[in-house]
Amino acid sequence: SENSSVTLFREYLRIDTVHPKPDYDAAVQFLERVGTDLGLACQKVEVCQGRVVLILTWQGTNPRLRSILLNSHTDVVPVFEEHWTYPPFEAVKDSQGNIYARGAQDMKCVSIQYLEAIRRLKAGGKSFARTIHLTFVPDEEVGGHKGMEMFVQRPEFKALNVGFAMDEGLASPSDTFSVFYGERSPWWIKVKCMGSPGHGSRFISNTAAEKMQKVINSFLAFRESEKQRLKTDSSLTLGDVTSLNMTMLEGGVSFNVVPSEMAASFDIRIPPTVDLKAFEEQVAKWCRGAGDGVTYEFHQKCMDQHITSTDESDPWWKAFSGVCRDMKLQLKLEIFPAATDSRYIRAVRHPAIGFSPMNRTPVLLHDHNEFLNEQVFLRGIEIYARLLSALAAVPPLPAEG
Repeated sequence: SENSSVTLFREYLRIDTVHPKPDYDAAVQFLERVGTDLGLACQKVEVCQGRVVLILTWQGTNPRLRSILLNSHTDVVPVFEEHWTYPPFEAVKDSQGNIYARGAQDMKCVSIQYLEAIRRLKAGGKSFARTIHLTFVPDEEVGGHKGMEMFVQRPEFKALNVGFAMDEGLASPSDTFSVFYGERSPWWIKVKCMGSPGHGSRFISNTAAEKMQKVINSFLAFRESEKQRLKTDSSLTLGDVTSLNMTMLEGGVSFNVVPSEMAASFDIRIPPTVDLKAFEEQVAKWCRGAGDGVTYEFHQKCMDQHITSTDESDPWWKAFSGVCRDMKLQLKLEIFPAATDSRYIRAVRHPAIGFSPMNRTPVLLHDHNEFLNEQVFLRGIEIYARLLSALAAVPPLPAEG
């Protein structure tokens, strides 16, 4: 009695694509099988060894027009099984219709919703002027560096002739649907402090630990100020402020030895409204203020701050928002607080919206007991079918002749 779309969703969830050893081959084979069943053209692009991007294509009646790109990633984050009510790769459905599995929200649901929306449109005899491409990419959960970041630079991506892209968003516990038109820039910074070593029994001057204390105090004081700004201004969301967390602390060799070097690592996410050059100058000032021998290096430094237009004069946004109004979907426009593959798409100058049609659903990506209700999942297919119908029928733009 289970809906066939739900059955397909649960089948995909059972494919173990968890890091550090995701079974990408099984995922690609599964998705290629579904694509072939739908009559979609299939192409596989190995962006580097063992990392394949699968492209499924529904050709439009006017291939010269720019296409619609539906992106999703195949990998999922690790689990701590002892905290799960059900095994995280069995896709158990409880009596309320909640489907428990890693990837239920992030983001295997969206992959199947794309495919099932196309199945529905094809079954209804629909065809559109614009081509629709689906891309299934690896390694998003570890930064996308061997996935979308490399793919957007390849001729196969350029050949897709992308006009507008959709990618993942977040669940929303309220009645509203979150729509993400930009992302914060992730900066991973490691600060190293060099100081005088010596015996642990002495009051040594100019130690690495003293300098590190000043660094940490400066970074965390800024963290507190941004935290309070978010707390006191109800118009702000997490994506509107700069988050900062100290995530690693290194140093020392023995209890009785004052170390000559200590290091602290910080995960910083900066909204597109912030001047990145000025922010780095602030980081340098914090380090200089801690004393001599204090340096910093970047392990990730995203400088792209492109955002996608949500103005009603924009034809892509007009098509997207028009469907949402017709379906009486309440939208909440936000800057994505973390990072998705959309940032790479925007960086090569293509508009991209992050949207996962999951309202009245707790945000459980990367959390224990991640689940999605089957009725929310099925409603998402209907929403995507309507969105694709509108986006793929956007009239030719001036630049398209």
